[in-house]
Parts: sequence; C-alpha cells; structure tokens
Amino acid sequence: MARRRLLLLLKPFDVFQFGQSGGASPITVPQAFRYLDNRRKVHKDAINFCQDILRKKSNIDWEPILRTNLSQPIRNFDLVVTVGGDGTLLQASHFLDDSIPVLGVNSDPTQVKEVEKFSNEFDATRSTGYLCAATVHSFEQVLDDILAGQKLPSNLSRISLSVNSQPLSSYALNDVLIADPCPATVSRFSFRIQRDGESCGPLVNCRSSGLRVSTAAGSTAAMLSAGGFAMPVLSEDLQYMVREPISPGAEIRLMHGIIKSDQSMKASWFSKKGVIYIDGSHVFHSIQHGDSIELSSKAPSLKVFLP
Repeated sequence: MARRRLLLLLKPFDVFQFGQSGGASPITVPQAFRYLDNRRKVHKDAINFCQDILRKKSNIDWEPILRTNLSQPIRNFDLVVTVGGDGTLLQASHFLDDSIPVLGVNSDPTQVKEVEKFSNEFDATRSTGYLCAATVHSFEQVLDDILAGQKLPSNLSRISLSVNSQPLSSYALNDVLIADPCPATVSRFSFRIQRDGESCGPLVNCRSSGLRVSTAAGSTAAMLSAGGFAMPVLSEDLQYMVREPISPGAEIRLMHGIIKSDQSMKASWFSKKGVIYIDGSHVFHSIQHGDSIELSSKAPSLKVFLP
C-alpha cells in the first residue's frame, strides 16, 4: 500500500488555564471555570490519543500543526484530519480546495448527563461536531476505512463571494453574515435574485440588522437558530434570511428564501460601513456605501467525510 501524507490540524489546548500563579495562595475557582479547565484537559488527551494512533500506522507520513499557525493554502497532502470541533474543520476549509478531503475528529462531544447535571449553574454543552465523522473512540476505525477506500468523502457546497465584481479569496462552508460592525446599528441594503446575470426576482429593500446566507451544511447552525430550516446536507442550494427586518410590510415574504444552485444573489450596500463575516468572526472583509456583493454556490466544493 502506498504511503499517505496526512496533516493533523489541531485546536489549541491552552485556552483555559487556572490555578496558582507566582507562588500566590490558591485561587478559588468557580465551578464553571473548573469545568472549562477540564474540557482543556480532555481536548489535550484527545490530541495525544490521535497522535499515538498515527504513530502506529506504518503507511502514513504525518505532521501536526496548530490551527492558529495555519497561514498558507494546504498542498501536497492526501488527507487533512482536524481535532477539535466544527470550528476547527471550518478553519481548515479556508485553506483547502476541492482536491484534498478532510476528516473531523470531535475531541470533546457533548455529554447529555453533564448538561443535565449543571443545567441550574451554566450551559455545559460542548462541541456539536455536526461535520465531524469521528470521535477519539472511533478515530482509528474511521481512519482505517478511509485508507482502505471503504469510506468516501461527500462534496459539500460552499459560498463564492465577490465585491464590486472582484472575487474574494475565501469561500464559506457554513454561512456568510453581512452587517454593520456594530450590532446595534441599523443596516441599509437591497438585494435581488438573478440567473445568468439577469434578474429573476423583485428588488428587495431592507433596513435590518444584516443579511445571512448559509449553505446546506450551515443551515443547521445560526440559520436554524434564527428560524430557518435545515436543508439536505448535499444540497447545492443556499438559504438566505434578513435579520430582524424593520417594518418589512408586504415584503416580509421575501425576507427569507432559497437561492437555487443556478442562481446568485446580488446585494447593494447603502450604509456607511459594513463587514462580510465568513464562517464566523475570524475571516472578514470590510465594505462601504455603494459596494455591490454577489453570492452564489459556484465555489469549489469541499470533500468532507461525514458521520
């Protein structure tokens, strides 16, 4: 069997650190902080476990990298394995084209009993791992199935973006939010659906807190929480929703809908400033009054091993 090259992309495990400092007396740590520190330890153990599995594989050349140190497109690997949650896989997607598949390992899945135990104190929900096909318990078996060709990746649609006809370098695997950088500020914009550059829907004028567009994979995240609906994960359509529209009147029915795979949305921005957030807050692009934004699902797909 030919040797495979694997990149192990890791969520940092030193986010929460509590305890003594500089020889001072012990600090009383609230229950929630102790819980978070335990999550860090569980995640670190998951990283060590996955690395131990990889060390046993004689047919794999692999190298680890923290996701915070990833700055260049990922090339010359046969597989990317992310250890963390959906956020780590999303970050990897911004450095991948449609040639290298990615496997997500959920390092710390939500435990129902813990959520119930701490429900009166804090939210003990952990990573959902909707896009992660493995946990530490199943990682070796899933990896072996992939290497043997018994498990194949799915092609997930992504959102392609351009501003003033200039394509942005990042594609969205989850969703795009277009809004003012201050969440309390009203955004003014318009949009219409088009096909082959020609309008196939009415112009919709909006005053709201912004516009969200999601892929099928991202429809179970913020879109669903805002009142949207879950889409079949392999759908090539996009879903859009105007956030908190102000006095939409008869246009209320146009504030939420679908952009078909052969369509695009063209939006015009009429506020002084704005930001296009791509898959969360870490990847963004600033816009200003008069800018034109086009969104579609014509981006290269991403190969993901799904649960």
